[in-house]
Amino acid sequence: MDRKELLTRPVRDLSITADTKLGDLMDQFSRIGGFTAAKIYEAYEIIKDMFSEENTTFLSFPADIISTGLRGLINEIVKRKLVDVIITTSGTLDHDIARTYRDYYCGSFSYSDVELRDMGINRLGNVLVPDESYGEIIEEKVMESLEKLYAKKKEWATVDLIHEIGLDINDGNSIIYNAARNNIPVFVPGITDGSFGSQLWSFYEQHHDFKINLLEDEHRLSDIIFDAKKTGAIMIGGGISKHHTIWWNQFREGLDYAVYVTTAQEYDGSLSGAKLEEAISWKKVRPDARYVNVYGDATVILPVLLAPLL
Repeated sequence: MDRKELLTRPVRDLSITADTKLGDLMDQFSRIGGFTAAKIYEAYEIIKDMFSEENTTFLSFPADIISTGLRGLINEIVKRKLVDVIITTSGTLDHDIARTYRDYYCGSFSYSDVELRDMGINRLGNVLVPDESYGEIIEEKVMESLEKLYAKKKEWATVDLIHEIGLDINDGNSIIYNAARNNIPVFVPGITDGSFGSQLWSFYEQHHDFKINLLEDEHRLSDIIFDAKKTGAIMIGGGISKHHTIWWNQFREGLDYAVYVTTAQEYDGSLSGAKLEEAISWKKVRPDARYVNVYGDATVILPVLLAPLL
């Protein structure tokens, strides 16, 4: 390290008023010095290049954020075709379908779960999900779609099934509808989890010739990976959606760009807590990649990070 080169960017104080726009705030984050704000600016610069360059961009996220109003931001990204591939969990399908037809409600982390159970209300953090807003409506809508799709053919790749159900929804507030309309494939490697997965099982119990071809999904992912000139990923949270994203990218020696937003820590060795630096050792992120780990709640981080790009 060269001392003179290190001391080239003085820390500048924030100057904010009621009229400050998020784009202006992001520009100031470039000179703030610390701590998460500087990382948000770095993530912003990486994502800006991902969106503007010839690049296959992956978006991975867990289901819980789709139970919140952050669904609207994810949906806007999909509407604008800013990403090319989505990898998520089965619960995303649950919440996206359910909230297309029913409301979830604002609540509190501190409510009595025993009392909520007796009232037929499920608690997801501080989001309240009435029974009638979840299982019942998901079963009704998914079963209607499955009957129609089964009449067309008996075996489906998950990615094709989600595409067709998305088109069936025909509602602009739905992520899977807009993904289908814009030909953005939605991959759910853990498809049998959650309410959506239960509907697939229930339908299979009535139609034993109904098949889900999971390996066809992997074949489609391999085509995407091997055809890509460069790849980038915005990964929100960990788990199977993050891992499936970086796992497939190892077959092309790793991601060229990566932004990881998480609240998990690496001390327990979990995949969710693993920094992107660790993924370099597994060849899932390239050694010369542009990457950053941003720590914080995605419901706060993502609106600040992505709004200036929309």
